[in-house]
Amino acid sequence: MGRKVAVVLCAAAAAVAAAGAAVVVRRQMKRSGKWAKAMAMLKEFEDMCGTPIGKLRQVADAMTVEMHAGLASEGGSKLKMLISYVDNLPTGDEQGLFYALDLGGTNFRVLRVQLGGKEKGVVSQEFDEVSIPPHLMTGSSEDLFDYIAAALAKFVATEDEGSHPYPGRQRELGFTFSFPVRQTSISSGTLIKWTKGFSIEDVVGENVVGELTKALEKIGLDMRVTALVNDTIGTLAGGRYYNTDVIAAVILGTGTNAAYVERAQAIPKWHGPLPKSGEMVINMEWGNFRSSHLPLTEYDQALDTESLNPGEQIFEKIISGMYLGEIVRRVLLKMAEEASFFGDNVPPKLRVPFILRTPDMSAMHHDTSSDLKVVGNKLRDILEISNTTLKMRKVVVELCDIVATRGARLSAAGIVGILKKLGRDSTREGADQQKSVVALDGGLFEHYTKFSACMESTLKELIGEEIAQNIVIEHSNDGSGIGAALLAASHSQYLEAEEP
Repeated sequence: MGRKVAVVLCAAAAAVAAAGAAVVVRRQMKRSGKWAKAMAMLKEFEDMCGTPIGKLRQVADAMTVEMHAGLASEGGSKLKMLISYVDNLPTGDEQGLFYALDLGGTNFRVLRVQLGGKEKGVVSQEFDEVSIPPHLMTGSSEDLFDYIAAALAKFVATEDEGSHPYPGRQRELGFTFSFPVRQTSISSGTLIKWTKGFSIEDVVGENVVGELTKALEKIGLDMRVTALVNDTIGTLAGGRYYNTDVIAAVILGTGTNAAYVERAQAIPKWHGPLPKSGEMVINMEWGNFRSSHLPLTEYDQALDTESLNPGEQIFEKIISGMYLGEIVRRVLLKMAEEASFFGDNVPPKLRVPFILRTPDMSAMHHDTSSDLKVVGNKLRDILEISNTTLKMRKVVVELCDIVATRGARLSAAGIVGILKKLGRDSTREGADQQKSVVALDGGLFEHYTKFSACMESTLKELIGEEIAQNIVIEHSNDGSGIGAALLAASHSQYLEAEEP
């Protein structure tokens, strides 16, 4: 009797074990099936983001075509190709004391630069950063500009005794205003719309220089705005001051834009008198570039649809710092939903738009530790996903690489489009090989090393070794500050008086 019971018990145990093993096998099969699904999604995304050299050439050609169209007529292209009225870039000969005001976000900076001409260059520069109280960002125009004027006056009061401008001369200021403006002269422009959290209705459609000037006059500060510019043009001016071969500037930061020096005769929509210099700086607003050749995915289309400006800034949405981390988040979310990439439950934080910022993506992409510890920490701290395996972390790094590579290679194609427009993308028979320097600035370019390295190597790949020797990418730091002061100097009302 006892043996029978033992046999039955053994059989039952064997059956349970077999069932248990079957569950484990089924689970493993299910898991490996899900893993295969996740890998298939990653591969499909990689293919959709592909930027083979032929496609990049098409993008560069499309950029050149759109540049021509935007210069031909207002509204002729998605590229606005705005006339900046900057026709005198700094030469290095500028002398004197100049101020700059840089307003482009929740802080603004006031700067003072002493220029000593060709011999001495920038003798000294000082700046002060001031944060804007939130209530002033949505209050009245008068309150905001009064606050800025008061900060400027306080800064002017710290001027050294011996650094005063010539007696009887006004102080001159370059005003970097990084919001959409319809420029009407070198020192005037009307605000098209506010961005970045500002919403002061009574300034829209008004001349922002007029608003600032009123506030300065009210407190008796004798200062004249001689140049109204945006940060990209400031970067171009700063670059040109130090290097006369600078022909264009590109910002790759939270947003992206490009500006370059065009021959005035090559601008059909310019109806004013030709500038003495024969040149005009064009603000491309290239973030708004779009072309059927851009490798857009379902994730980019969804991001655009849900954005504050659907259908606008398509180029910016696939190459700039504001969006790269968000694209990575969207792909990870779909892998979590459809392939249980992070387990049976979708991590709630992964559903939060813009929670994964590009600096965090960059930190994961640059992780060189053997167990990808930085990736694990970022997933845990930001998305509250713990217990990730090394295999999963490797996939996250690969995803960062796909998104950054596409952005970097497309940025390079955009730069080649500008070089093509200027005829600097090929060797000309018998011509001295002129250097073409592109000044770059912005946190994405400066801090995301793999992005900038990929952009520079793609540029070489696109234009070939021989021509690449004459194309230089140069980091131009703080163009939006010092560049505006340099433009105030190169457009000074007293230049004529100083010329012999």
